[in-house]
Amino acid sequence: MANHKLSGRKFDRPTAHRLAMYRNLVQDLLDAEKIVTTEAKAKEIRGMAEKIITMGKKGDLSARRRALAFIYDENVVAKVFDDIAKRYAERNGGYTRIIKLSPRQGDGAPMAQLELV
Repeated sequence: MANHKLSGRKFDRPTAHRLAMYRNLVQDLLDAEKIVTTEAKAKEIRGMAEKIITMGKKGDLSARRRALAFIYDENVVAKVFDDIAKRYAERNGGYTRIIKLSPRQGDGAPMAQLELV
């Protein structure tokens, strides 16, 4: 079976579980500003987090509602719109950085630290 023109990883999870995992990881990243996860998950959620920050830079009510549709924690959304967006006001994208770490002890999975620049 060809895998042409398909993007994104499935992580062997049902769609609802995978989307919930993405939401949780993005929320944790925006709240703590640094998380350690597998390299594949870090690469997958990087774009999502950057889109939320870009919404925060836009700052209008529509953008806030779209951010709340993805991130359910109102405190994290408020932090993005009030603090993080102001920090990146002069920056055109590239708000995150992935730093590769040593493999995980248990299963040897490649680990990475995803942080806000």
